[in-house]
Amino acid sequence: MSSSGHLGEFLRARRARLRPEDVGLVTPPGRRRVPGLRREELAQLAGVSVSYYTRLEQNQSTNASEGVLDALATALRLDDYERAHLHELATQRPRPRKRPPVERVTDATRQLLHALGDVPALVVGRRTDVLAWTPMGHALLAGHLDPAAPEQPGQRPNLVRMLFLDPHCRELYVDWDRKVRGLVASLRGVAGRHPEDALLASLVGELSVKCPEFVALWGDHRVKPCVGDTFRLRHPLVGELTVTQQSLRLAHSPEQNLVVVTTEPGSASADSLDLLAHLTAAPRRSTPEGSPAQR
Repeated sequence: MSSSGHLGEFLRARRARLRPEDVGLVTPPGRRRVPGLRREELAQLAGVSVSYYTRLEQNQSTNASEGVLDALATALRLDDYERAHLHELATQRPRPRKRPPVERVTDATRQLLHALGDVPALVVGRRTDVLAWTPMGHALLAGHLDPAAPEQPGQRPNLVRMLFLDPHCRELYVDWDRKVRGLVASLRGVAGRHPEDALLASLVGELSVKCPEFVALWGDHRVKPCVGDTFRLRHPLVGELTVTQQSLRLAHSPEQNLVVVTTEPGSASADSLDLLAHLTAAPRRSTPEGSPAQR
């Protein structure tokens, strides 16, 4: 679907989230036919004509000014991320989808991962493909998968796909609902910036067919990048632990993020992470030097 189509979907989804009383409107008693604001109510709040707003929502107008978009963003009470997303959707023009080049990890990023030692970490591409991970990143988050999988572009693990379709990953996160909500909101932002990405469209299509939970979250049109959060994990080897995941954008690869997992020093969770390092150290030491898992 084109970015202009996404604009109409986004406006309708955000309009449905607001009630008249949320924005100070007084409405007559009685049952309303729509769950949120009516088109005419939003147009009134934004200071635009109902017919013009309707054309925007129906993807029949592609020349909205920055002033109109800002007025709509204010009326819809969008945060900074959603406001930027609205501008991206409104200013992009439809482009044919194409298969993007294979994402690769630079030597500098591999050196950074090596320097992290036993810190769980992974490099994630723009579609949430795992491009590389430290041995502990693999052991903590996906120890049931081949450690060399990120080195094979056709078989790379994908975080969103794993969390929805892989039973191990669904069980890993005690806070699964919050984790997937954040990931889908981040992926929504990427889709707005890259409507031509055929691989991203394929991922969304696959999950839309296989997972009703993804359909509901995707249709909500929430937009927010994954920066950092704390989650409870239920690991098959060391039990429950609480970790903080922070996502850092790589300077020389701005479409990639380094996700670093930490625990509170001296906590039981830190002890569990140390135990996991001990339990998985022998197989990692026996990996032949220069193999894909260590390159």
